[in-house]
Amino acid sequence: MKILHTSDWHVGKVLKGQSRAEEHKQVLAGVIEIARRERPDLVVIAGDLHDTAAPTPEATRLVTRALTALRRTGADVVAIGGNHDNGPALDALRPWAEAAGITLRGGVREDPAEHVIDGTTADGERWRLAALPFLSQRYAVRAVEMYELTAAETTQTYADHLGRILARLTEGFDEPDRVHLVTAHLTVVGAATGGGERDAHTIMGYAVPASVFPGTAHYVALGHLHRAQRVQGPCPIRYSGAPLAVDFGEQENVPAVTLVEVTATTAARIREEPVTAATALRTVRGTLAQLAEITPPEGWLRVYVREQPRAGLREEVQQLLPRALEIRIDPELVPAPGTGTRVAQRSGRSPRQLFADYLDSRGHADEGVRELFDELLEEVDH
Repeated sequence: MKILHTSDWHVGKVLKGQSRAEEHKQVLAGVIEIARRERPDLVVIAGDLHDTAAPTPEATRLVTRALTALRRTGADVVAIGGNHDNGPALDALRPWAEAAGITLRGGVREDPAEHVIDGTTADGERWRLAALPFLSQRYAVRAVEMYELTAAETTQTYADHLGRILARLTEGFDEPDRVHLVTAHLTVVGAATGGGERDAHTIMGYAVPASVFPGTAHYVALGHLHRAQRVQGPCPIRYSGAPLAVDFGEQENVPAVTLVEVTATTAARIREEPVTAATALRTVRGTLAQLAEITPPEGWLRVYVREQPRAGLREEVQQLLPRALEIRIDPELVPAPGTGTRVAQRSGRSPRQLFADYLDSRGHADEGVRELFDELLEEVDH
């Protein structure tokens, strides 16, 4: 059977105030075109279909149309909820999805059997997929209790809970003559983050070892980390990566989907297929004079300005580089906190004095900023 593995679409993403709706349309059209060309038996979307738990109607429409188009290629389609998704809202779409032949699992259900999906390809290859949406620590404990496993102790870690849940969902993976698959939205210890994931859900407290996956799995399709990569473990484990770089921390990532060919008796053959429709994210550095001389690279820009801070600097950069979405003073020019000549003491000092000390400590000598602060302070006082 052939599998197309994708994840972390983040439809509805806004980058520094810039809507990326048109980019997402082009990116998902690219994913759909790959599916039409490759004719997979199964498409797996491993979470974070949306960028927010309250997506706009436009974002929801784009996701549902993409799922429908993927199903129309002839593939079975399975999508799970990620940490950015609203799990109950995805589950509310299940009647629509089932009528369209699409399997949605937004959150963990009381019956573990609902997370075990069986299918057969047109050529007769049987497969089973254990589908685990994103689980917060609180709901990981609740899921363990729902599945009537051993009592969840407060001292046990998130990894313990996830390991026990996955063991329950993959109990039948020793059956021969069937392809065994897992999809989940989580962080595996040792994997490289891609720069745009929410820190709260990628710290070690939320990471699990690769050993939570059974050696009998033919392939594990993961979402959550945005860099396409293989993870060392007891079976083939892979992040497909995001098909669109969601912020400038991901500008070095190569947007792609993963294609897998596997049978019940042969090892998975895995390859990446690039998705090139999104606008590139680039970083440029320089003084105003240097920025005026460069030929701006194509794409959205992050600009590190090698000038001392002053009023109007951002506007001057924006005039030179209209596609600059993020403009910052080059970090190399910003003094470390506490290195100023004076340290502000709060007691007995006016807001003007405190603000002046702060500017001095940051090497900010522009009088226009101080005057603007005075005007704002006077307006607030009155």
